[in-house]
Amino acid sequence: MQNGGSPQRFSKQGRGSTPVTLQQRLGIELPIIQAPMAGAQGHALAAAVCNAGGLGSLPCAMLTAEGLQAELAALTSATQRPFNVNFFCHKSPEPDAAREAGWRQALAPFYREFGVDAQAIPPGAGRAPFSDAMADVLEPFRPAVVSFHFGLPSDALLARVKSWGSKVMCSATTVEEALWLEARGVDILIAQGLEAGGHRGHFLSMDLTRQSGTFALLPQMVQAVSIPVVAAGGIADAQGIRAAMTLGALGAQLGTAYLLCPESLISDLHRAALHRAASQGPEASHTALTNLFTGRPARGIVNRVMRELGPLNDAVPAFPLATTAIGPLRAAVEKQGSGDFTPLWCGQNPSGCRAIPAGELTHQLGADLNA
Repeated sequence: MQNGGSPQRFSKQGRGSTPVTLQQRLGIELPIIQAPMAGAQGHALAAAVCNAGGLGSLPCAMLTAEGLQAELAALTSATQRPFNVNFFCHKSPEPDAAREAGWRQALAPFYREFGVDAQAIPPGAGRAPFSDAMADVLEPFRPAVVSFHFGLPSDALLARVKSWGSKVMCSATTVEEALWLEARGVDILIAQGLEAGGHRGHFLSMDLTRQSGTFALLPQMVQAVSIPVVAAGGIADAQGIRAAMTLGALGAQLGTAYLLCPESLISDLHRAALHRAASQGPEASHTALTNLFTGRPARGIVNRVMRELGPLNDAVPAFPLATTAIGPLRAAVEKQGSGDFTPLWCGQNPSGCRAIPAGELTHQLGADLNA
């Protein structure tokens, strides 16, 4: 089979004509997108995937303008292939002193246990959403793809990105979100199923009961929209990519599968947890959605703080303000060799995690797809 496996069904698109593949749309060789994973990777992982024929992604949600400039310069030096840059589009919350105090009170027993001085922890500013300042840095690079999580930026910012000739991708976790994004000119949708590791991309509703698994969400989304859809969540190998394409996706986005690659920037504690998850069965690979680390639901391996406070806790400040109070606790416990207070981001299917170079993993996925 050519161009990455199964024949592709693409709804409402030129009946009788040959479908345009993801590869043709993005100028890549494989129907594989490496998921942007803020805090877990930088340009090296993205470049390796690009050079192997996939679409590598640079996560920019935790970068300053100076950091973004440096990462983009490094990425464009390491690859001449198309790449994706990803930004968050959350609304920055107003600080809530009462909620912050309640959160720190919930953490107080842990502060005492591990000798953390809560009084020395300053209020947090959190991560900033995509802005004109970041667009100023990005514009000279004119990336092939710019993607967004938690909705879209302002109409003016979105129009600016599209004026560069960049394709716009965005995560959608429900059919309603997919239709909303299509109406605003998004070029490609990422159908993020509930199995996906890291932050949920939902933005129209915070009701988690509206979230569904990848292979329930995908065919409904493909049926509802007239733009390409890429599947994400729980896809770890060529068989999963092929299954998604059979249901109408033009390709798949994989994140967790790349976390053990040497180019990833995760800690040794996180690597050890992923090795256990990939090899030791259900208990070691138990994941849950939690808001404890950032204030927004994200999927990670269950650890002590998630068990003792509950993975979803109403005391937690709004995203991204929760990080400030738990950050020093995480640092103190990690010094003791424990990941009990560390966000161990991981999807529900870690079976594809392999400690091999990202380019080699991408080549193997492609070879298996074309076998």
